[in-house]
Amino acid sequence: MQDPFYTKEKRKKPSGMLAADAWLDSSIYEFGQSLGRFWTKWQDVMSVFHVSGIKRFFVEVLSDGFSFLAIGCVLMVALALPAFDATASGEFNKAENYSILFMDRFGNEIGRRGIRADDSVPLNDMPDYLIKATLATEDRRFYEHFGIDVVGTLRALVTNASGERSVQGGSSITQQLAKNLFLSSERTIERKIIEAFLAVWLEWHYSKDEILKLYFDRAYMGGGNFGVTAAADYYFGKRVQDISLAEAAMMAGLFKAPGNYAPHVDLAAARGRANLVLSNMVAAGFLTEGQVTAARRHPAAAISRAEDQNSPNYFMDWAFEQSKKIIEATQHPSNNFVVRTTIDTTLQKYAEEAVVSTVRENSEQYDVEQAAMVVTDTQGAIRAMVGGTDYAKSQFNRAIVTTRQPGSAYKIFVYAEALEQLGLTPQDTITDRPVCIGDWCPQNYGRNYKGSVTLASAFAQSLNTVPVTLSIKTGRDTIAELSHRMGLTADYPVTRSLALGVASVSVLDMTSSYAVLANRGLKTPAYGITRMSTLTGETIFEMDPEAPRERILSEQTVANMNSMLRQVVTGGTGRRADVPGVPAVGKSGTTSSYRDAWFCGFTGNYVAAVWFGNDDYHPTNDLTGGTLPAITWQKFMAYAHTNIDIEPVFGVDFVPEPPVIAEADPDALPEEVIQRPPSLTPEAARKLVDLADLINQTLAAGEVTTEARARVPAASAGM
Repeated sequence: MQDPFYTKEKRKKPSGMLAADAWLDSSIYEFGQSLGRFWTKWQDVMSVFHVSGIKRFFVEVLSDGFSFLAIGCVLMVALALPAFDATASGEFNKAENYSILFMDRFGNEIGRRGIRADDSVPLNDMPDYLIKATLATEDRRFYEHFGIDVVGTLRALVTNASGERSVQGGSSITQQLAKNLFLSSERTIERKIIEAFLAVWLEWHYSKDEILKLYFDRAYMGGGNFGVTAAADYYFGKRVQDISLAEAAMMAGLFKAPGNYAPHVDLAAARGRANLVLSNMVAAGFLTEGQVTAARRHPAAAISRAEDQNSPNYFMDWAFEQSKKIIEATQHPSNNFVVRTTIDTTLQKYAEEAVVSTVRENSEQYDVEQAAMVVTDTQGAIRAMVGGTDYAKSQFNRAIVTTRQPGSAYKIFVYAEALEQLGLTPQDTITDRPVCIGDWCPQNYGRNYKGSVTLASAFAQSLNTVPVTLSIKTGRDTIAELSHRMGLTADYPVTRSLALGVASVSVLDMTSSYAVLANRGLKTPAYGITRMSTLTGETIFEMDPEAPRERILSEQTVANMNSMLRQVVTGGTGRRADVPGVPAVGKSGTTSSYRDAWFCGFTGNYVAAVWFGNDDYHPTNDLTGGTLPAITWQKFMAYAHTNIDIEPVFGVDFVPEPPVIAEADPDALPEEVIQRPPSLTPEAARKLVDLADLINQTLAAGEVTTEARARVPAASAGM
């Protein structure tokens, strides 16, 4: 079949992509045309605002100014946020914790700690010259600025930069108040910025007089005093309304640095600062030179605070910290409390005299500078605490720091664990011979060995190899555990030398530990507070003396330990601690290189631990626990047991003899001459003990002097 000459084919439809492409091209063209027309119109509109020449300069400055203002506002809000947080609660800082009045065991006031504050005097009743003295020195433009004295701040910066001594600070009174009310005392740029915001906030919310009144009530004035009213009473014994111009100038000078210008700290500096304040008052135009002449010629003088120096300050520092823990635990809202303590001021004086006199008389010979002592009754009530030789020079309380090693005084834990765990008795024998733990081989003090000895003899002679041998048998971990249960609070590593007292302890903890043996094996932690109440009489804490106590050691172990401790005093390393007529028991301790020397022990009435050493840990001159610590312990116990009923010690076969006075014999030895009559007062006992020391010295010289012979019968007859 022949193909057709012409074949008809279907036409293809136009593609959609071509239409879309055409639409896109036209749309872009139209958009470009519209944008061009808009830009032309925008240029026409903005041409109205076009400036040139000098006008353009001012427009640019104004434009940048608004930009920086916006940035500054954002930055200011960011910096002000902490200030907003500080004021959000509406509460001010508490004025330096609490105000606590301490009383001794008999209810007599012994001192105060914390704040002294009184806001009861209105601003209108305060002396005009006190207000003027404060303004002249602290903030002369107080009633003119908005919380921040820009002029005064710049002037202070220029003065400081020039190296001159500034008479005015850069912070206004409002800024200082803001810091006292809301902030801490840290010195940082951030704190200063927040302080400035808070100052402005105070100015918005309080009048100038209200701010000044708050400043006078809340400023720290030294000596634990907050506010001018409390300071006037503390420094001058007056109401603030009654102070003189000279006294007002001295008080106004305290705002800057109360620690440096307090009259009890440095009277000369306080008077110099007061004289500067008077000059400021003249310079500010508040007074004339003639009006301040009398104040310059008759400067203020603070009243004596000797009673504060005679207070048991080391004990009160410790009791204050204990009191704050009780307050925080009870969450009581009050700031003012009265605390009844366990301290006995008579025993406290005995302890201080025993410590200070021994250090004073022997410090050069033994190269020892410090000592500490804690005394409790057999139930743990603290009767005396001496934290150093001079509180005025050093407030560091050496009686409570857990950084000293007890030496052989630690051996009570080793022997007690051995008696408990191994069932040993003081009469059991053990071999004193070389012993090693690895490459460590301890030696006895005399570098010799006794061979077969009883435990009691080894303990009395303070042999070193025996407790090490016992620690191997019982395990050192159990010894450390027992020491913590008995009273040691500090954690320390359990090393192979633990049996020889390589541990961290405090005098207070050692006293508590020995008190377990004095209290028939019951846990006896030292305590110093029996009652705490508010000023209105509301009781918030009261010690329960009948509260059950944990048994730490069996009575049999206690009896055996006490009998061995007695042998230490009667025939061992603690012979200098023996008190005639009193069943004294105890243990000496000396650390390596003679850095620490101890004597810890008790009678049926009191428990005491004594430490001697140096704050910088440098070694003493061969000082051992059996010398100065034992002598100090004996001095105190001799004083303390005068004219009281002597209690027995559990496990010690000792019957106290009734005290008698022997006829004075100038040729007799001191212990034969001096006996304690039933009517002997503590002061008389102290004098007699001092007399005994005098006779000891003359006997050591080879003869009893005529003066000593004459003083012995006279002293005995007069007492």
